[in-house]
Amino acid sequence: MAKLYFHYSTMNAGKSTVLLQASHNYRERGMETYLLTADLDNRAGAGQIASRIGIGAEADTFTPEDDLFARIESQLAAGPVACVFIDEAQFLTEPQVWQLARAVDDLGVPVMCYGLRVDFRGKLFPGSATLLALADEMREVRTICHCGRKATMVVRMGPDGTVLTEGGQVQIGGNETYVSLCRRHWREAVGD
Repeated sequence: MAKLYFHYSTMNAGKSTVLLQASHNYRERGMETYLLTADLDNRAGAGQIASRIGIGAEADTFTPEDDLFARIESQLAAGPVACVFIDEAQFLTEPQVWQLARAVDDLGVPVMCYGLRVDFRGKLFPGSATLLALADEMREVRTICHCGRKATMVVRMGPDGTVLTEGGQVQIGGNETYVSLCRRHWREAVGD
């Protein structure tokens, strides 16, 4: 039975690593997978899903205008797909999450989404909010704060190393821009 999965966490928890390992496991058994990532995030190069530990794979990209149900249906028409993997799922639109749910329900293909739950202000991303509402199963990918507690929040750092509390929800970056913290240390960092 196909399901819609949401694997969520903060920055630098290993979401892309988990995605790439799961896709590898399918392919190792002779089953094809379909990988998608947000066109917006090209830190590893256009159409690349990459992990901080050095593994990667090619992927198709999506923009907010894309109909993901149609993309998946077309991919299935070209040949069997055992599972669809979506990286950077926080950048999905609400309609796109519904399209993924429809692909699960009507096309019978599992869809595994990997993304951030909240931004640097502690606000849900629209794609993540819709995935939290619609996913059949949710799994947290965990990482730790500098104190050893589970990190559930992230702060955005300015070029001078100060914690930013204002700005657009989306700013592409990695370790140079974001730090994962537990809620207590996030509150301290943002002055709450």
